[in-house]
Amino acid sequence: QVQLVESGGGLVQAGGSLRLSCEVLGRTFNIYAMGWFRQAPGQGRAIVAAINYGGDSTYYTDPVEGRFTISRDNAKNTVALEMNSLEPEDTAVYYCASTQGGTIKTRARDYVYWGQGTQVTVSS
Repeated sequence: QVQLVESGGGLVQAGGSLRLSCEVLGRTFNIYAMGWFRQAPGQGRAIVAAINYGGDSTYYTDPVEGRFTISRDNAKNTVALEMNSLEPEDTAVYYCASTQGGTIKTRARDYVYWGQGTQVTVSS
């Protein structure tokens, strides 16, 4: 059974930082691309960042470019999202997800396994 276990969410003031982590269990990790999505109340699930299977190619949505960093450790089956200069607009439930291929995907429908989500709240 495949499980994606997320950790690291919480409450932070604007300008602060948080680091999200996601461990993948029950699936070969180093051949699949990974992504982080977020969903704010009343909105759909949107891509935040993605990374290819080897970790040498990344994608960021424009609002987080330069503030967030996605990385992976294939030896530990983990993917992380370092979030700096957080803004109230970053408040959402954050999900990690795993694709069926090794290249970056940006659409939620291209991801087959999802974590349970972790709440990130940024106060002004």
